[in-house]
Amino acid sequence: MSFLEIILISISLAMDAFAVAVCKGMAMKNSSTKKGIIVALYFGIFQALMPFIGYMLGIRFEKAINSIDHWIAFALLAIIGINMIKESLKKDEENINDDITFKTMFFLAIATSIDALAIGVTFAFLKVVIYKPLLFIGIITFILSWIGVIIGNRFENKLKNKAETIGGIILILMGLKILLDHLGVF
Repeated sequence: MSFLEIILISISLAMDAFAVAVCKGMAMKNSSTKKGIIVALYFGIFQALMPFIGYMLGIRFEKAINSIDHWIAFALLAIIGINMIKESLKKDEENINDDITFKTMFFLAIATSIDALAIGVTFAFLKVVIYKPLLFIGIITFILSWIGVIIGNRFENKLKNKAETIGGIILILMGLKILLDHLGVF
């Protein structure tokens, strides 16, 4: 997996966390550096942890489904991407407040990183050395989440939907590239 692919996947995965961070920032009366860092740490750590868990699960099943792994990788990325796009098109308002307690942030971090679990499974099927992607996913999510809190505190909710749509499109394109690579098109 190339450096550019790792960066694009990292940014795509961070879009859910960015969108929720924007909402968190909007809910904060006064944005503080401490609150922004706490939100960013939760999202960054979970976005890096979930692909590792998915990778470990994928390694266990890799031999059994080796002949169709590229189809599975494509399907997982496409499903995640389509779901991100569908979520971005919903008009309903999420009920997000400025609460950053462990319970609140733990569940938000899990909810925004479930797609990263599937990416970890995909990495296992593609035999990606996992450490560099985990590092980039965590750092990029941390940075984008922190920026999201700051932006959300200053701007309207218009960014949330666009971020999820772009992230979804990138994941679908990455899945298509993996499939076409394995089919010998590239």
